Amino acid sequence: MMANDFAGLEQLFSALFASIPTDWYRNNPIAQYEGYYASVFYAYFASLGLDLTPEESSNAGRLDLALRFNGQVYLFEFKVVELAPAGRALEQIKARGYADRYLARGEPIHLIGVEFSRERRTVVGFEVETLA
Repeated sequence: MMANDFAGLEQLFSALFASIPTDWYRNNPIAQYEGYYASVFYAYFASLGLDLTPEESSNAGRLDLALRFNGQVYLFEFKVVELAPAGRALEQIKARGYADRYLARGEPIHLIGVEFSRERRTVVGFEVETLA
């Protein structure tokens, strides 16, 4: 996060999901739901003591996760690709104007759309757009 290494962040979370034992999914439909994947991201960032707001409400809906760190804002939207077409996570952040509340701060804002496959139980899409 200090270097805004988004490729490294994607790799880190892919490795994290790859390390979750398959037995934890046995007779458990949790991997079908967006909230499962979002909670893994939340738990990771929360364990680092970062400033997070899950399910941040606005006049246009709810952003999945907002993170403020090092004078920058990171806005995350999560989607399960079997339930929504690819590219919808980042598209939703932009279409609903989730960044609007942060524009007056004058800080870099990173829009991050993360997509998961419930069949593969991992990250399958990771798009980033930065607003200066």
